[in-house]
Amino acid sequence: MPILPLSPIRTGGKPARITEKRLEVDGLSFDVHRSGRRKTLQITVERSGDLSIVAPTGAADQEMLDFVQEKLLWIHTKLEEKARLQRRAPIKEFVDGEGFLYLGKSYRLRLIDQQLVDLSLKNGRFCLRRASVHRARDIFVSWYGHRAQKWFAKQVSEHATRMGVDIREVKVQDLGFRWGSFGSDGRLLFHWKAILLPPRIAQYVVVHELAHAHHPDHSANFWIKVEQHLPDWRNRKAWLAENGVQVEGL
Repeated sequence: MPILPLSPIRTGGKPARITEKRLEVDGLSFDVHRSGRRKTLQITVERSGDLSIVAPTGAADQEMLDFVQEKLLWIHTKLEEKARLQRRAPIKEFVDGEGFLYLGKSYRLRLIDQQLVDLSLKNGRFCLRRASVHRARDIFVSWYGHRAQKWFAKQVSEHATRMGVDIREVKVQDLGFRWGSFGSDGRLLFHWKAILLPPRIAQYVVVHELAHAHHPDHSANFWIKVEQHLPDWRNRKAWLAENGVQVEGL
């Protein structure tokens, strides 16, 4: 489908443009998703700052453009908020006394001269072999990933049964700005950083992704499915949106 400039809407002197999969207005670019089950328009601002709009299959291009135009102040406010939160995430230095999260709790780091393994968690402290500091980040990522694999596999097993979902594989890896991802092939992926979240928040990530087995978009029916299994999902979702960036600095 060719790019069609729509002159009735102009922002910053530039005409808005829309294709089958992309909408551009006011210097912003949105991924466009259409769903036959969707009744209303919805805009999503991801943690990464990526923007998307979900629309009913029959929604007119002009309707989407009008909706985005109406929500521009809200969108820019959200983008500024995301950028501000990102700036709050400190980069780890791997020095004595520095705090590292694990399942929502912060543990101080202690550098150890003699230790059989590179990293351990004992007596309420992360203990890192001093000779391994030069590759500390990789060591922490590996340690977190190993624990996350076990923790999320157990959580998925418990919740998937109750939610009527068949899972072929649970895998932990770096997902960029996503906490999790549900594939149509029955594979469920989680970011290794999700093991840094408090258990109740990590459980929300699990239920959220499992709900996508029933509803691939974030429609009203999707949130109804989430609420059936987590009645307080709104509080958990809000906590994640506000505080999730705290785990980004590793």
